Amino acid sequence: MIKTLIFDFGNVFINLNIENATKNALKKFQIESFSEEMIAFNRLYEMGLVSTNEFLEFYTENFPELSKNDLIEIWNFMLKDFPKYRLDFLKQLKASKKYKLILLSNTNELHINWIKKHVSFYNEFKNCFDSFYLSQDINLRKPNQDIFEFVINKNNLVANECLFIDDVKENTDAANLLGICTWNINPEKEDVIDLFTLYKSKNLF
Repeated sequence: MIKTLIFDFGNVFINLNIENATKNALKKFQIESFSEEMIAFNRLYEMGLVSTNEFLEFYTENFPELSKNDLIEIWNFMLKDFPKYRLDFLKQLKASKKYKLILLSNTNELHINWIKKHVSFYNEFKNCFDSFYLSQDINLRKPNQDIFEFVINKNNLVANECLFIDDVKENTDAANLLGICTWNINPEKEDVIDLFTLYKSKNLF
């Protein structure tokens, strides 16, 4: 029986457009693909192992024709709207007191700053959770298993009593290996508010 719900943030609560963001970045950088160095540096930033200033300096050194504001705009291009009905769903979950609610997101300072500025109910959203973990704050990131072990140990959870909801299959696969139940949500066809409708037949709740 599920006692804890662990949610990703992007494409679960806030909508993302990763495909267009990638196309936009490649166009602005005038490259055909991201280098291994860029991918590695992005991951370090996501884990809070380099600062925002260091992150922006890395890109301005590699793409001197772009300003820091240009880079911030490119980086945040994927972030879209956060439908309020999803907040309402979360508030209902919290009010029910049936589940421990945890957020577990690969998120960095620039994205969170954008969200705080553009999502008026961010603090209300954050306060719905019993634990709120951003990769930049805990220096861990999905799909590495240590981030799931961290959440389980920190909250004294039983893996098979947890349901982890994430739009990235690599992340849900990693959680599965630890015995965590998962929902690899398809944001184009599914919505987190349909959680209990979709999983009712699986006798998890």
